[in-house]
Amino acid sequence: MNLTDMSVIREVLTRHGFSFSKALGQNFLINPSVCPRMAEACHPGLADGSFAVLEIGPGLGVLTRELSRVAAKVISVELDDRLLPVLEETLADCPNVTVVHGDILKLDVSALLREHADGLPVVVCANLPYYITSPILMGLLESRLPFECITVLVQKEAAQRLCARPGTRECGAVTLAVQYYAEAEILFSVSRGSFMPAPNVDSSVIRLPLRREPPCQVTSEALLFRLIRAAFGQRRKTLPNSLGAAGYDKPTLLAALEKAGISPTARAEELTLPQFAALADTLQ
Repeated sequence: MNLTDMSVIREVLTRHGFSFSKALGQNFLINPSVCPRMAEACHPGLADGSFAVLEIGPGLGVLTRELSRVAAKVISVELDDRLLPVLEETLADCPNVTVVHGDILKLDVSALLREHADGLPVVVCANLPYYITSPILMGLLESRLPFECITVLVQKEAAQRLCARPGTRECGAVTLAVQYYAEAEILFSVSRGSFMPAPNVDSSVIRLPLRREPPCQVTSEALLFRLIRAAFGQRRKTLPNSLGAAGYDKPTLLAALEKAGISPTARAEELTLPQFAALADTLQ
């Protein structure tokens, strides 16, 4: 079944009475060249067939089929129960694929992997719904599950933000949070015409190999991320003013900034992750 042929796709969806849901952010990836590239890029350092893949939102199963060719196991989590009979048909000849009905933000992912990954190293590969890209990514990273790598297709603007460097306009709280857990890189761009229905924006594929250890040590991760969120919440203000939202008065902040070797006129985007960690430890 050629799931990149528009006539085949329409016939399958019509036969199953399926209609796209804007609320679920359904833009199915159908470009025949994108999915093989994602599948090949998602398992750096792992021998072919020696790993399992967690996929989120398989849609019609176009990417799923490519993943089934390179991995020993594919666990695909699909929220929309209307797609279950569609996937049963489109993945009928992929015996190493298991489709799980559920919400990735609510599932016990650890239990899911114990049940279906057969003890293999696990990577994540997915075309993520735009509207919940950050919650899904941060949920996976903060779970501390032993993923080797996360490779996802996201909105181009989100990709630039997630992979930004300190000191740039694109750098934000989520940028530093991602840097704490992984090394993010943009692999390639994907045009809006690669989807059905086509979104109003272009996309990018990014890869996040997970770190074995954080790039900096900090006494309290909770305080570190609280400071980062407060600083970027009012990013145009200097740190003594923006960090008041974290519960500290200005004299305390000025003293802590001086002790951490940070200018009192600095703004959030000028600080590196190690500098935020130094400030958190000083305040701690």
